[in-house]
Amino acid sequence: MKTTTAALLGLLAASVSHAEMTLSSPDVADGGKLSKQQEYKGFGCDGGNQSPALEWRGAPEGTKSFAITAYDPDAPTGSGWWHWQVINVPAGVNKLERNAGVENSTALPKGALQVETDYGSAAFGGACPPAGDKPHRYQFKVYALGVEKIDLPSDSSNALVGYYIHANMLDRAVIEATYQR
Repeated sequence: MKTTTAALLGLLAASVSHAEMTLSSPDVADGGKLSKQQEYKGFGCDGGNQSPALEWRGAPEGTKSFAITAYDPDAPTGSGWWHWQVINVPAGVNKLERNAGVENSTALPKGALQVETDYGSAAFGGACPPAGDKPHRYQFKVYALGVEKIDLPSDSSNALVGYYIHANMLDRAVIEATYQR
């Protein structure tokens, strides 16, 4: 009985010592809908093309940097659509301001790198599902990484960036919202 109690107390202590990582935004609610401000400007869309403000908490011990992605798994490509990838966000940073994802952004923290999206630019590219299609899901994720830097150029493929993010991931948090035109 003592062994079982000690084991249960050990599991409880382990779960209490690691708070769950969370992601929030004043611009995008989990389970909500994106606004016209997060719609792309181009490809037949005429939105504001603004990246949402994001804030995260509860990164695990050992976090050395963060990565942020925005992805549409419902895009009719067979492989989804990458709307944003930012790597090398320093561990001391826990938020990005609204519209930090513009091309050649000065609002990103020093050392952070935006990687080319499926739109072909190293910047945030908003939602632009085909007109009349079902609502698409947009997944904004922040990843706590165990490395200080992912050493890749900004024109790296999204698959390669994803490989390095997942190979070094300690934890992640997600906001998923929908958009339809």
